[in-house]
Amino acid sequence: MSETAVVNPFAEAQVGRPTGPLVQGFEVIIGFETHAQLSTESKIFSRASTAFGAEPNTQACAVDLALPGTLPVMNKGAVERAIKLGLALGSHIAPRSVFARKNYFYPDLPKGYQISQFEIPVVQGGTVSFFVGDELKAVRLVRAHLEEDAGKSLHENFIGQSGIDLNRAGTPLLEIVTEPDMRSTAEAVAYAKELHKIVTWIGICDGNMQEGSFRCDANVSVRRPGEPLGTRREIKNLNSFRFMQQAIDYEIRWQIGEIEDGRAIQQATVLFDPDTGETRAMRTKEDAADYRYFPDPDLPPLAIAQEWIDRVKAAMPELPRAMAQRYVADLGLSEYDATQLTQSVALARYFDEAVAKGATPKLASNWITGEIARRLNAQEIGIEAAPVKAAQLGQLIARISDGTIPNSAARVVFDALWSGEGNEVDAIIAAKDLKPMNDTGALEKIIDGVLATNQKNIDEYRSGKDKAFNALVGQVMKASQGKANPAQVNALLKSKLG
Repeated sequence: MSETAVVNPFAEAQVGRPTGPLVQGFEVIIGFETHAQLSTESKIFSRASTAFGAEPNTQACAVDLALPGTLPVMNKGAVERAIKLGLALGSHIAPRSVFARKNYFYPDLPKGYQISQFEIPVVQGGTVSFFVGDELKAVRLVRAHLEEDAGKSLHENFIGQSGIDLNRAGTPLLEIVTEPDMRSTAEAVAYAKELHKIVTWIGICDGNMQEGSFRCDANVSVRRPGEPLGTRREIKNLNSFRFMQQAIDYEIRWQIGEIEDGRAIQQATVLFDPDTGETRAMRTKEDAADYRYFPDPDLPPLAIAQEWIDRVKAAMPELPRAMAQRYVADLGLSEYDATQLTQSVALARYFDEAVAKGATPKLASNWITGEIARRLNAQEIGIEAAPVKAAQLGQLIARISDGTIPNSAARVVFDALWSGEGNEVDAIIAAKDLKPMNDTGALEKIIDGVLATNQKNIDEYRSGKDKAFNALVGQVMKASQGKANPAQVNALLKSKLG
């Protein structure tokens, strides 16, 4: 792509784009505009802090307010984060891009305009790939452009008035715009989750949706199959994946109902109310002409040399899709398991360390995506806060693999590690006397005792009921306090039962 204008994020051209599942005979068309707050310590054009939670209006300097005599200065860290996103998504990084003033009047916009990019954005094109179930999807990007955030209007605790907090004014953002490629709510939410994973993985955004660091606007329209694109409505500031699903589902049903009742859809910006589960119109939707864009006279064009791109690329981490593919090719994991393990950098590092400490990849994957994930979800904590460290899990799985303990005993050890009862796997095994029985004579005595008191199960087994045999195995394992080797128990039982 050359240095050309990229201005229409929702073009009519849909050649070759797949259709999705119909909803009441209508095809759903969804595109996204996502604002990712960049992880710089200072704002995009000033040295004011971007720290969250400061007292209102304590982090807005003269530059952020465009007071007379001030000039904006580009934050190099913000540009570098834009380069990282472009590299991660296979985009074209423009060697020369320009900034524009986006003019509109709102109480929390102190300048009366927002510095953004219009005709020539810094990042152009690219693709976000992800799975919906076991189906691989791809969403094309139009652009990602640098811009500053506005302030924030506060409506609570002000009787009949609104307060204005300008701390966010000038905060660096990347606005990431897709083609209208998504065809279902599930696909839209999966795209948003994948993009969230990428921006946090490469470290350009902390992804905190509650604090507004990752905000999604969903453009939703419906049409009869084969018809031109319908009129879209933009659902603003979706700050949780659950609300995102609810809002899009409601908007789809609402638009279909309007069309079936003979009413035309009016282009508008809407908000989602989680209390009612409904969207409501906020204002009619502006187009580019309404904003009166023109080049910012205070900012020269942004020039990015290839050498800079190469330096950033050399320092980039392995990306989640590449890591998942490596897990499949080199470690023999399934595509599903590999995708689950690369949901975050912390989770992938946990898995890698467990394997490095002796865990077989498949068993490590099973424990992490099974028992550990279940407990993390129940306690609402991340893998970083897991009481069982990766090295401990690796050692525990190694003891299962080398036959030191059976799976039943391993769960006892895991419980002790999770509850803080102990820190060392081998010490817990010894303290709880969990090593399996190696004395065949002692095991035969246990089996003889079980057989002597379970004649009914013996008769059922000899009549062809396999469940009866499993019941006998269970009785032996219980009598041995889980120390017996299950394979040895099976062999001895079958021998004694003839």
